Amino acid sequence: MPATRTPRLRRIETNGVRLNVAVAGEGPAVLLLHGFPHTWRLWDGIMGRLAGRYRVIAPDLRGFGGSERAVGGYDAGTLAADAEGLLDALGEPSAAVVGIDAGTAPGALLALRRPDRVRRLVVMEALLGHLPGAEHVVAGGAPWWFGFHAAPGLAETVLAGNEAAYIDWFLDSGTLGRGVPADIRAAFVHAYTGREALRCAFSYYRALPTSARQLQDAVATARLTVPTMALGSHPVGTGLERQLRPVADDLVGHHLQDCGHIIPLDRPDALLALLAPFLSEDLPR
Repeated sequence: MPATRTPRLRRIETNGVRLNVAVAGEGPAVLLLHGFPHTWRLWDGIMGRLAGRYRVIAPDLRGFGGSERAVGGYDAGTLAADAEGLLDALGEPSAAVVGIDAGTAPGALLALRRPDRVRRLVVMEALLGHLPGAEHVVAGGAPWWFGFHAAPGLAETVLAGNEAAYIDWFLDSGTLGRGVPADIRAAFVHAYTGREALRCAFSYYRALPTSARQLQDAVATARLTVPTMALGSHPVGTGLERQLRPVADDLVGHHLQDCGHIIPLDRPDALLALLAPFLSEDLPR
């Protein structure tokens, strides 16, 4: 059966957890890793267009969206192992990995630990633990919700029954007030409704100290050797690029103006204009 640009959902077991995975197209694999409060539908604006030339793989991360509500494993190292296992399950020896927000650290860690599995890396709008270079971004402290989400059991108790309003705040601020399409907003609200769904999402924040140690250990023994592109908008800006500059052999950075944190939904055309030439190096000549 010929591949289609329309994503098809599959249930795939990897690293001891069942993931909900959207797959479209054929060609060199491109693995898309979302953040909070998103699902695979974060990539709606670019997935079909990439699927004309690539096999695009967009999972709901462990515990997020339609994936299994795992008890643990929300640190970057385990999420990177989930991604590698997903490539194994789909018969892909390697992929270009694109991560944003919560998907950035797992993508970077996979590239540091297993450069043979990552042809090239694109990371967006996140900071990599406590690696130097982004002090200007956190000079006033971490955003308020990091501490709120990190307190075990608190946020999911307080927010139960008010999920829609809470998700709307992130979607509005992450697009500089422009908002997201109604169907995507509804999908995100549904994905994060219920105490257990919230617990899984906030477990990512509770694992951030572990993820930071994993990243520090990784850059202490290895360099980022794969071609890498760092994209920033608001609020991270050039922070991620500055963190990567000392540890990456082949890095290009871009700072998108008039763009919110949720780049794939706020400025999909601008994102694709940068992704397309960067990924095209993987296409057959």
